[in-house]
Amino acid sequence: MLKFYFNGSPNPTKVALFLEEAELAYEPIAVDTRKGDQFSPEFLSINPNGKVPAIVDGEARVFDSNAILLYLAEKTGKFLPAAPLRGELLSWLMFAATGVGPFSGQAVHFKHFAPEKVPYALKRYLYEVERHYSVLNDHLANRKYMVGDAYSIVDMDVWGWARMAVFILGEGAWGKFPHLKRLFDEVDARPAAAKAKTLKDRFKFKAEMDDEARKHMFKHLAA
Repeated sequence: MLKFYFNGSPNPTKVALFLEEAELAYEPIAVDTRKGDQFSPEFLSINPNGKVPAIVDGEARVFDSNAILLYLAEKTGKFLPAAPLRGELLSWLMFAATGVGPFSGQAVHFKHFAPEKVPYALKRYLYEVERHYSVLNDHLANRKYMVGDAYSIVDMDVWGWARMAVFILGEGAWGKFPHLKRLFDEVDARPAAAKAKTLKDRFKFKAEMDDEARKHMFKHLAA
């Protein structure tokens, strides 16, 4: 059975969405990053980068959420746009992997978890989050889905980070991105999304962002 290493953060959650949508049998394995589970020898043998998500599917070991989405979609033949749209599919997956995710993650860090306020860094990352969300929003202005005319892994990918819009940008965030909000609402209302979001509730994760958690999450502080 496929093993799915995860926690409740955005990147694992979008993979959980695919697993639920595709009705794939899988064994969820909690990786509590606030306790340092991501640095265990077992997990590093699967993902040397020490981050979730990761999967083990028979002999295949795959890490990075976008790589996993593409791997599973190609393996199952599900939630892929038509073949002529492959270039567009890859472009939007890479846009999310190199832009939406990293800038959103850094904005979360500097806004909510940095031990000291760095106004320039916060302004820089919040600006880039808004810029990337604006690109998504504009793209969706005259289309229902991100690629082609059907729900795909790109929409799952976008949903994963769009869930964080208010946490990153504040209560008025969605007013700037009505088309992105429409897609988010549609995906978020799917039964598989409810299962993906509540998967973490079946496990006990460390909730406190205390000194122990910061030691594991932000190793640069000890460098």
